[in-house]
Amino acid sequence: MFDFLTEYDVLGAFWVTVQLTVYSAIGSLIWGTILAGMRVSPVPVMRAFGTAYVNTVRNIPLTLIIIAMSLGLYQTLNVALAGDTITTTNFRLAILGFVLYTSTFVCESLRSGINTVPVGQAEAARALGLGFGQVLRMIVLPQAFRSVIGPLTSVLIALTKNTTVASTIGVAEASLLMSEMIENESDVIGLVFMTFAMGFVILTLPVGLLLGRVAKKAAVKR
Repeated sequence: MFDFLTEYDVLGAFWVTVQLTVYSAIGSLIWGTILAGMRVSPVPVMRAFGTAYVNTVRNIPLTLIIIAMSLGLYQTLNVALAGDTITTTNFRLAILGFVLYTSTFVCESLRSGINTVPVGQAEAARALGLGFGQVLRMIVLPQAFRSVIGPLTSVLIALTKNTTVASTIGVAEASLLMSEMIENESDVIGLVFMTFAMGFVILTLPVGLLLGRVAKKAAVKR
């Protein structure tokens, strides 16, 4: 029944999906944390930039952002991100697009976690002479991260599914291979859909269950 799968590199396609997810998740966590710091910063310019960035980027369709990475950065401005081939360049451009987009949701999740930290703790830290950056890094963010593991898990799962958009600029991930298989294997379209649906379930379900348990154990009890 599934003999047709031997003609395609399904595992390779899902490996590209995993790579897209991991690299994009790391970048989104870093940039999203910086944005969250900007949004709660006492500096008006930083706060305004963080607010404008988040409210603008998260309301732009992800497909447009990914296409803009290719048409705008690469084809118009010749920004190749040190890629020596078109395949590598598109892969890196896709990651950049995912980071720019997903970081806005990471930021908002973290900001909600920051708001759960009692104000008295930050005030006590400032009374001891700690600056805003030290308070954020040493006291606020550690507690905020512990309280938003659940929401960040949802963002990670959404990111995994969003990687299918990378196929619009030719990144050879699971969605692109699925499209090719649908064209070539029209008599078993149902099995093709089933195969890729199960693939994404296998990628996301264990992550959700594992991080769900971590969230319960790491929750801040007040």
